[in-house]
Amino acid sequence: MEKTNVSFIEPVGEVSLHSSKWDLSRPLRKIQLMLESFFIKKGYILLIVGFLLGRALILAKLTPFCLPFFASVYLIKRDRAPLALIGLIVGAATISLSNAAFTFIVTIIFLVIFRISQKWLTNEMRSLPFFTGIILGVGKLAETFILSRQVTVYDLMMVGVQASLAFILTLIFLQSIPLLTFNKRRQLLKTEEIVCLIIMLASILSGTIGWKVYDMSIEHIMSRYLVLVFSFIAGATVGSTVGVVTGLIFSLASVSSFYHMSLLAFSGVLGGLLKEGKKIGVSIGLFIATLLIGMYGEGGGSILQTVLETSAAVLLFLLTPQAFTSRLAKYIPGTPEYTAEQQKYMRKMRDVTAQRVSQFSGVFHALSKSFSQMEVLPDDDEHDREMDYFMSNVTERTCQTCFKKEQCWAKNFNTTYAFMEEIIHEMDQNDGNVSPRLSRDWEKHCSRSKKVYETIGQELTFFQANLKLKKQVRESRKLVADQLLGVSEVMDNFAKEIQRERENHHKQEEQIMEAIQEFGIHIEQVEIYSLEQGNVDIEMAIPFCNGRGECEKLIAPMLSDILGETVIVNKEECATYPNGFCHVTFRSSKAFTVETGVAHAAKDGGLVSGDSYSTIELGLGKYAIAISDGMGNGERAHYESNETLQLLQKILQSGIEEKTAIKSINSILSLRTTDEIFSTLDLAMIDLKNASAKFLKIGSTPSFIKRGNKVIKIQASNLPIGILQEFEVDVVSEQLKAGDLLIMMSDGVFEGPKHVENYDLWMKRKVQELETDDPQEVADLIMEDVIRSRSGLIDDDMTVTVAKIKHNTPKWASIPVYKKRA
Repeated sequence: MEKTNVSFIEPVGEVSLHSSKWDLSRPLRKIQLMLESFFIKKGYILLIVGFLLGRALILAKLTPFCLPFFASVYLIKRDRAPLALIGLIVGAATISLSNAAFTFIVTIIFLVIFRISQKWLTNEMRSLPFFTGIILGVGKLAETFILSRQVTVYDLMMVGVQASLAFILTLIFLQSIPLLTFNKRRQLLKTEEIVCLIIMLASILSGTIGWKVYDMSIEHIMSRYLVLVFSFIAGATVGSTVGVVTGLIFSLASVSSFYHMSLLAFSGVLGGLLKEGKKIGVSIGLFIATLLIGMYGEGGGSILQTVLETSAAVLLFLLTPQAFTSRLAKYIPGTPEYTAEQQKYMRKMRDVTAQRVSQFSGVFHALSKSFSQMEVLPDDDEHDREMDYFMSNVTERTCQTCFKKEQCWAKNFNTTYAFMEEIIHEMDQNDGNVSPRLSRDWEKHCSRSKKVYETIGQELTFFQANLKLKKQVRESRKLVADQLLGVSEVMDNFAKEIQRERENHHKQEEQIMEAIQEFGIHIEQVEIYSLEQGNVDIEMAIPFCNGRGECEKLIAPMLSDILGETVIVNKEECATYPNGFCHVTFRSSKAFTVETGVAHAAKDGGLVSGDSYSTIELGLGKYAIAISDGMGNGERAHYESNETLQLLQKILQSGIEEKTAIKSINSILSLRTTDEIFSTLDLAMIDLKNASAKFLKIGSTPSFIKRGNKVIKIQASNLPIGILQEFEVDVVSEQLKAGDLLIMMSDGVFEGPKHVENYDLWMKRKVQELETDDPQEVADLIMEDVIRSRSGLIDDDMTVTVAKIKHNTPKWASIPVYKKRA
């Protein structure tokens, strides 16, 4: 047996085998990955942050950052807590050794108490802020008492402030530390997380207070750089928030920096407003704020130094890579990158949903195929097998105990088998009777002939019941297969609809609003959901119109001219008070409309007719007209025909294709009852976009189309529903035109005229002689002519439906928006 190698790798075309000699993207990417691995994965960024927070002060005295930071790191990333502790102690040592010792001792106490209390804590995250606040407050109180041997009211107040700050900072760090320690973050940031991140960044920067390079303050440069980055990413709102928060924390750390809060807040606002100018625009905003606050804040002496610090911050900002700002912007609400990330997530969810629906469609299709593939044997083989089974059952009860068994089945097998086969066949055909000739021959051959007759009669009863059961099973499987196939098609179409993405129509919305407002109509808002030809969907909000009909008379005609197709008001919700807004939905109108008329009568003038009719608006741009004639008359026939139409309406509205729907109805009705009651179906499906029509006739009479003086006959040959299980539905297609009359009727009308040999010619002549095109009048005239031809007698149920195809002309003509130039 030969082995075949299957390649699962798709061929790749247009592969460049020569890479650029000076391609710097790969080394830069490698350096970026190395830095991310060192600082984020290995956690060394916590060492740097701990060092700066260990130096950070509030009111030049309080150090509330150390314990909350360590406690948060200990709870979130316990394996990196030693790095954070080392950074904190080293940072605190740059202020004083006593401060470093206090930080170390308080941290050890926290570890001991927290580890002991973990045995009964149910929620560590919720209890952590209380632990840090209480331990830091008690530790600071103990330190004050040891150093000064007394505790004043001022000391108690400072201890309370420090404990409160520790409580709040723990909550902030618990929110913001995961943003620094996790490399791949999938969730988008909440507003609270952004504020916490800003507070933590400002707290970290406060650790740089006192550092100078060439007489330029590092904290001023870095804080302005922070404001520049957030103003550029998120605009004026977030930029001013960063400025205020950073300036406030700096002013708490050093009272001399209070003016800096005004500078940062003002530069955040200006930078955000000039965001459209890219990095240069944001930088200009910071320069303007620096000059204004510098002149009026500290006097003219320090303007040069402030401008130099601003220039250094701008230089850092200009050197910041675009990849960094774009990556950060994805997590901040309100930014285009954030919106794009959300849309990307929604597209992914949409694709996953569509894929799941498509998979379900495939499952139903496979199930349908499985039910359709019945075990099919050749007729001869199946007949021989059934005969062998039948014969074995008979001989088991008769010949098995007979003394002539050996002679009959060993010596004369063929003769005995042929005799019994003929007996079985005759008894099956003649209601259990056997011809005299065969009876005489069999009695000569068999000593238990009567016993054989009785046994074969009993077995035939079981055999026929078994055949009937098998037939019902086959029919049931066929019905299930058709239904599953229909469901599979509907789900497949649904999956395709899910994948259709709503287009962005901002430009078209502005153009429509501008065009209508130039005409003198004020519009508050325009939302376009679809501009697809024949499927326009637009929503508008307009001021209170006081019921004057501006939408129908002015806006819809103007939209019709702009879009080049007829647009009408689909839904209108008027405001209930003068200062409110009306919300209006505009949709494409159908190119054609259908006007119907119906005339019907029951047999002998009764109240219950065996005919049923229905006009169905399917909502898919299609209009269905159906007549069903139940076999016979009266209540049972009416029930059958009405049930057929109800089933048809439900299945068609679900989106299942017409032929599949009719086959399903046929299967249901044929399996539902054992009575010989069937129904016909005459269905016309009219597409209102182009007036094309499909006719499906199941055991029904012909239909007629009157176009001027011409009469077109529509006919198909199918048996009534429920008679045959497997049949093909003949679909007749015809292109209708405006002004056409479509006349459909039951057999009571078509075959109703008395003393008429050719019903086709008689009905064609009557339709051709009609002088009116009103659908209801046409239906009444045809019904009247048929009843008159029978001298007023109604021998069968009669139903006539007439549909007139008309162009859908709006009440108000389109209004040209732009004046044509000569």
